[in-house]
Amino acid sequence: MSVLPPSRPLSRPDVRTTSQGEAASYQEMGELLPRRRAPRILVVDDQPSIAGLMSQLLSMRGYDVATASNAEQAEAEVRRQTPDLILSDVMMPGKSGYELCRGLKENPATRLIPFVLITGLSDSTDKVRGIEAGADDFLNKPVLAEELIARVKSLLRLKEFTDELETADSVLCTLGLIVEGRDPYTEGHCERLSVRAADLGRHLGMDEDSILALKRGGYLHDLGKIAVPDDILKKGSDLTPEEWLVMKLHPITGENICKPLHSLRLVLPIIRHHHEHTDGSGYPDGLVGSDIPILPRILQVVDVYDALRTARSYKPARTHEQAAQTMREEAARGLWDEDLVGEYFSMLEQQRLVA
Repeated sequence: MSVLPPSRPLSRPDVRTTSQGEAASYQEMGELLPRRRAPRILVVDDQPSIAGLMSQLLSMRGYDVATASNAEQAEAEVRRQTPDLILSDVMMPGKSGYELCRGLKENPATRLIPFVLITGLSDSTDKVRGIEAGADDFLNKPVLAEELIARVKSLLRLKEFTDELETADSVLCTLGLIVEGRDPYTEGHCERLSVRAADLGRHLGMDEDSILALKRGGYLHDLGKIAVPDDILKKGSDLTPEEWLVMKLHPITGENICKPLHSLRLVLPIIRHHHEHTDGSGYPDGLVGSDIPILPRILQVVDVYDALRTARSYKPARTHEQAAQTMREEAARGLWDEDLVGEYFSMLEQQRLVA
């Protein structure tokens, strides 16, 4: 890989004098403002001179740069400290850049890191290989410094946007746990639903996006209860008609909270419809049978099982066998999807045998 120098020298920052009062004021403001760390870029190249040149060029622009001479070192560096962007040569000893890219993109923990392949290969099939491996962008050798910096800035803006969405997701999931924490009897409920709903999704052969939605739905399904007063939330099943109306609004409230986030689009039906019943007696929309989307039907099966197996102030916990019998009877009466109830207990039996 070769890097051509910039066509013009880097400009110096403007310099002006400030009074002591201004300087003190700026210092105080700086202490109050959040300090953003420099984006971290990992450069992977088996030629030290090229890696060093790229590192110098990026460091001059204020980036935090790490280098690796092969794919194995790069993987170790990613485990040590996750980068915001990876620039990798294609042809290296051992694993190629294609293989490094594919491995990171297949890992849920690293798949959102922008990955740029730098190659001297001009055949279109080589770019197709890179696309199939999951590369986000390509740079051709020799690499122009201006083009390198422009691509880096563009991909880092995309990464920042993705991070903001993930942060918003995390905040909402934390709010879901806060709602759970208002009722001491439901401790661990969200995590159990998240794990078991995802397990059932895998058991049914669902795609990864749907499984991720089920994981998130486990934490976010009852988010709307944040608007339900404690005296109603903790009362149990003996609600007045007026209190019941308040409780039945929580799926709509939760959906409205999460609706602005495009990343949660598959979770919205779970939040809104996890209290629907197959016979149409559920809420908030009274959907019937297959009109209820599959993801909320999956979560409600797991939710009901967990509720039956959990002790509350007004009821004892049921055994696995008692819960299974109750759910099969209720499914036969039209409350739950009979097929999904059967699949759930089939999955639990398989897990028990494996364990």
